[in-house]
Amino acid sequence: MANFDFLRSIGATREAVAVLNDQPNVFATIIAVLIGLGLELLLLWYIHFATLKPEQKKKKQDKKNKSKAKKGKDNGASAAGRK
Repeated sequence: MANFDFLRSIGATREAVAVLNDQPNVFATIIAVLIGLGLELLLLWYIHFATLKPEQKKKKQDKKNKSKAKKGKDNGASAAGRK
């Protein structure tokens, strides 16, 4: 018989532990569903990343460069004001 008493330490109720001890396939199903959802999200992110047009990638790089340049100017101005 499965022993899911370790779940009590992370907040599971006695009733939940009793159900899992009685029906361990519920726990396996939950874990399988969570892994499946994670893999699906990973696949969706990869499809999004792989299908970006070159113009979209360039816009993202431009935004990053502008924000870095802006931060550099802000840091330089504040450092000069402190001297």
